[in-house]
Amino acid sequence: MSEVLVTLPDGSQKAFPAGTTPLQIAQSISRRLADDAVVAKVDGNLWDLTRPLERDAAVAILTTKDAASLEVYRHSTAHLLAAAVLELYPETKLGIGPPIENGFYYDFDRKEPFTTEDLEKLEAKMAEIRDRDLTFERKLMPKPEGIAKYAAMNEPMKVELITERADDIFSEYTLGPQFIDFCRGPHVPSTKKLKAFKLLSVAGAYWKGDETRQQLQRIYGTAWFSQKELDEFLKQLEEAKKRDHRKLGRELDLLSIQELAGPGLIFFHPKGALVRKIMEDWMRNAYLSRGYDLVFTPHVARRQLWEVSGHASFYSDGMFVPMELDDATYQLKPMNCPCHILIYDNKQYSYRDLPVRLGELGTVYRYERSGTLHGLLRVRGFCQDDAHIFCTPEQVEDEVVGCLEFAFDTLKTFGFEKYEAELSTWDGGGSDKYVGTPEEWVLAENALRNAVARLNLEVKVMPDEAAFYGPKIDVKLVDAIGRKWQLSTVQFDFNLPRRFKLSYIAEDGNKRTPMMVHRALFGSVERFFGILVEHYAGAFPVWLAPVQVALLPVTDRANEYADQLAAKLKLEGFRVEVDKRNEKVNFKIREAQLQKVPYMLVIGDREVEAGTVSVRNRRHGDLGVKPFDEFVSLLREQNDNKTPVE
Repeated sequence: MSEVLVTLPDGSQKAFPAGTTPLQIAQSISRRLADDAVVAKVDGNLWDLTRPLERDAAVAILTTKDAASLEVYRHSTAHLLAAAVLELYPETKLGIGPPIENGFYYDFDRKEPFTTEDLEKLEAKMAEIRDRDLTFERKLMPKPEGIAKYAAMNEPMKVELITERADDIFSEYTLGPQFIDFCRGPHVPSTKKLKAFKLLSVAGAYWKGDETRQQLQRIYGTAWFSQKELDEFLKQLEEAKKRDHRKLGRELDLLSIQELAGPGLIFFHPKGALVRKIMEDWMRNAYLSRGYDLVFTPHVARRQLWEVSGHASFYSDGMFVPMELDDATYQLKPMNCPCHILIYDNKQYSYRDLPVRLGELGTVYRYERSGTLHGLLRVRGFCQDDAHIFCTPEQVEDEVVGCLEFAFDTLKTFGFEKYEAELSTWDGGGSDKYVGTPEEWVLAENALRNAVARLNLEVKVMPDEAAFYGPKIDVKLVDAIGRKWQLSTVQFDFNLPRRFKLSYIAEDGNKRTPMMVHRALFGSVERFFGILVEHYAGAFPVWLAPVQVALLPVTDRANEYADQLAAKLKLEGFRVEVDKRNEKVNFKIREAQLQKVPYMLVIGDREVEAGTVSVRNRRHGDLGVKPFDEFVSLLREQNDNKTPVE
């Protein structure tokens, strides 16, 4: 019998009979490893535990401790859902069912809409199928036979996928005797591995995301290795629903999306606009204090600009339809960078003038499909806090350090203490998908690595994940309930300076091409605003709150005194409201609490006579009677220090 030589992760090697499976290898190592195994990695590729090895290979057994295992686990749960749907509703046609962040989904073509009761039935059926301990079996099928087979099964979407994506010999997976699906896999060995799952919701989804194709029903679910993990996630999900910026945006009268104007376009109401102004004022002041020059550029430009930049070709799907005007074709701008480049190129710089840092809070417009739009987090028109730095190679490292320090200062100022960083690098020149010379990539990546080291920043390296035009560092913040959000980024660009033939006069008198760094910290004002709302659950800290103090006179006799105090607070620069409605004071307090106003000053006859105020805090309740000046000092301290919580 022939043998295969298996190299294990510790470097040891062992011979096994050809046809041995990774699960059998795990069993030969330890019973516990075999019990914990979810999937294997063979020569770097994910591999079914029950799939035989026919040649020498490096083999690793992945358990619940490996991130890749969870994706396989969730993909297998998506197949379990599809099997349950076909058992309960056999007329349904299958779309696709991939794993996604925190779960999975599967798309179905069915005339009747799935209801909440259907989800409950499906979940019960999934548990029933799981308990049958059915195996996920991989089978190979020639493409012509497969097309005929799925056509006979009346699965038109599968036929389309096989026609477009399948190799001459493709894989499919069975789940027991009844269910079969075109799939590359891999999967867990059997359904008994799928211990904790939950169906969450149903949404509409166009086939392949194409609005001209049929609309399907997408069932979302989540799956975890243990019931404890599932329970924790569901608890976080409930908390996230309470914090949803779309819900709070309506309740707090911060913003809206108007049907008449169109989806993905945000209307900031007076209170929301105040918060946005505070955010933007802070950022612009920070630009100036850190040596940036502020610029403003148009919302639209001739299409020729986007042809020179390359966006007209490689980013055309994300751009709005061009506009034909008298003198040329114009385009709403999807990016600010070409506009900043034109400002830089308007004069000749010397090496002594560099770095040139141009910053703008500039609105851009990108065409996002309606099905992908999501409140403030995915929109069609948004304001980027965009900056572009033009510098010499010798200045690059210091500029990157400055960008990262600016990013961390931004996050901390707005109340985010936890964040993670990722360094995305190229493939070392193994492909032609990256522009720039090897020397430029080495210089840029070393600058990023050195900057990270200087700041003692832990960073996760992401090989072959760079943008095609240069390496980058992305900073992900962690919010109040542990969710990660991608916002701040620092990116090199070897492409645009060449396309626009940018230059500076070097020390030797020759023209050189400057290094260019893209840098965004909020990411977009809209997205950052939405994340702030959810992070604070709408209860902004004092310095950001649209209304910082609500004055609540108990009777009409206290109205004049309340107006006097409000005038004094406004002179100090504070944002206040006086509630003179003919309502009981408890009602007024409750209303102010619902609007998440940080402080309430209850004013009755006693306060008028003594010249004091009765102070309430939205978090801590009654703080007692205080002299007005003492309260102002407290408020000023929290406002000026940007205290994240009262």
